[in-house]
Amino acid sequence: MKSNGKKKNVPGSSLARVRNIGIMAHIDAGKTTTTERVLYYTGRTYKMGEVHEGTAVMDWMDQERERGITITSASTTCHWKKHQINIIDTPGHVDFTAEVERSLRVLDGAVAIFCAVGGVEPQSETVWRQANSYNVPRIAYVNKMDRSGADYYRVLDMIQDRLGGVPIPVQIPLGQGELFNGMIDLIRMKSVTFIEDSLGVKWVEDDIPEDMIEDANKWHEKLLESVSDIDDSLMEKFLDGKEIAPEEIIVALRHATIECKVTPVLCGSSFRYKGVQRLLDGIVNFLPSPLDIQAVTGVNPRSGKEETRKGDPEAYMAGLAFKIAMDPYMGRLTYLRLYSGTLNVGDSVLNSFTGKKERVNRIVRMFANKREELKQAVAGDIVAIIGLRRSRTGETISDIKHPIQLEQMSFPNPVISLSVEPSSQQEQEKLIDALSKITDEDPTFMVSQDSESGQTIISGMGELHLEVLVERVRREFGVKVRQGKPRVSYRETITEPASGEGKFVRQSGGHGQYGHVKLKIEPVERGGGFIFEDRITGGVIPKEYIRPVENGIRGALDNGPLTGFQLTDLKVTLEDGSFHEVDSSDIAFKIAGSMALQNALTKAKPTLLEPIMKLEVVLPDVYMGDVVGDLNSRRARIQSIDVRNDAQVISAEVPLATMFGYATHLRSLSQGRALFTMEFGRYEKIPLQHQDEILEKIRGY
Repeated sequence: MKSNGKKKNVPGSSLARVRNIGIMAHIDAGKTTTTERVLYYTGRTYKMGEVHEGTAVMDWMDQERERGITITSASTTCHWKKHQINIIDTPGHVDFTAEVERSLRVLDGAVAIFCAVGGVEPQSETVWRQANSYNVPRIAYVNKMDRSGADYYRVLDMIQDRLGGVPIPVQIPLGQGELFNGMIDLIRMKSVTFIEDSLGVKWVEDDIPEDMIEDANKWHEKLLESVSDIDDSLMEKFLDGKEIAPEEIIVALRHATIECKVTPVLCGSSFRYKGVQRLLDGIVNFLPSPLDIQAVTGVNPRSGKEETRKGDPEAYMAGLAFKIAMDPYMGRLTYLRLYSGTLNVGDSVLNSFTGKKERVNRIVRMFANKREELKQAVAGDIVAIIGLRRSRTGETISDIKHPIQLEQMSFPNPVISLSVEPSSQQEQEKLIDALSKITDEDPTFMVSQDSESGQTIISGMGELHLEVLVERVRREFGVKVRQGKPRVSYRETITEPASGEGKFVRQSGGHGQYGHVKLKIEPVERGGGFIFEDRITGGVIPKEYIRPVENGIRGALDNGPLTGFQLTDLKVTLEDGSFHEVDSSDIAFKIAGSMALQNALTKAKPTLLEPIMKLEVVLPDVYMGDVVGDLNSRRARIQSIDVRNDAQVISAEVPLATMFGYATHLRSLSQGRALFTMEFGRYEKIPLQHQDEILEKIRGY
């Protein structure tokens, strides 16, 4: 019998013993429960928090505990087998996808958790794609093996078929559903069973049961084939029939995982205290240290040349501010991933995007909403800084004498809006201050003013996103607010090419203002955004005025001609113009650019775009007819209907405008037995038969 003793291990002094990882998954796959078990088994906490009881340490916000979901990514640090593991527990709900995006941007590796019953679900696909875009190595953990309907092997197939991954099982389960009692370690060919009465602290490692030997040998052989395919020296051993040692298997899998070629797969039941210690071993064995990650590349803002920064404490300091948070006791926290160099309390640093110097007043290591004071941070650390008052999400903090700009993050545009107003005039300033602070924290949250009604409009990624943020305004900032009904954030685009001209001339004695611009606009493919091209020749517009022209055009895109929604998916080509040697100025050409675009838009036949959502509904077969009929009435396009265990799964695309209140309606249709998830897909042109009706509704807001 073995026990981890729940003793806190001494952290290694080398970067090779650091793991910066994220926990990512679909909502309700068990991310937070798994993290709570990790904290307990590593000695970070001495009592296990439970999501269903509202006692999870990592879900520290009141709303997280009330709703039983993770809303904001929380970070913590623990130690396992002389390794330091920095963990970020990310939300699973699609409305909070920005939290996942910015976490993956700064992490070295990730644990993708899948429900053994649900398998690869919609948000699993989203976070997997996000991890692909940042080349984040990952291991997979198939959780909830104790649940009725659990199927480990089906999840392996789904990872391969739906995600395009290369899953390599390093464990197979000992039983599934109610019979699940542990796993077979395919690397060492041993069975591992956990003693539930000990809360999983004790386990038994033994020979493989007779009835599982055939299966274990089959999957062990597949494992050896896989590692021999990725390591030539092991290929020779495998073909010669020589024994491959467990340590050799681990090394080969680690290299392939770091190169994002394979995904080692483990299994367990976090809620039932089975498998989490082996998951910790997998994190240490397979996921990269900061030294395994390639040096980050950026641009020196002074020379314009590309430079790199290695994960070396002696190198020039460079870090990425990936999150801003407001702490009720400490004020503004800037979460920083330090890629190179060393940062000390009292240092002056440079925000290389703004060119402003700032001072590091304090450095803290966060443990959910608690903190540990540090005197310095080194390459590979994820810490929170107090004192960076003007740095925003995605900006680079660097050495003053050796600046570098790392690649910034991109976030999706909000798709839903609602109006908020204070309950009294006295609350107005408090509301403005609260919204300003939340905007600082959340890059997918936007605040604007309705030019006609004067109302304050807030925009976000979904109904839940805005609901949570309005509740924060009430609770955290003590502002009494009234809110309007949610409404869709439409977009506008053009359907035909057109030319436009803008001339801004003002004479008021002395120097006047003169700017003259001719341009062409044309539509681009959906999702193309805004493209600007300068085709000025012969100096008819001096180079120093090109950027003001572009800025004027960009400003005009915020207010489309049909409804005032933002314009997108168009290319603007600057073709001609003229200037005055004395009267021309940046502001004159900025205004002229805006005027030229507005002139062209009147001839380009603008049209309206609406957000199309990806929808998945899981329901018993008996309600299929009613639910499909209801979706058809909402202009949904059914993509597929699949069988998942004893349930039907409808995949569809549907306009967001038709989905308000769907949760309540679906509960009514299915007697509360159906579930759905929805995430933003793309913007699409509104069918002609619906456009006039929607335009009338928008103008009536």
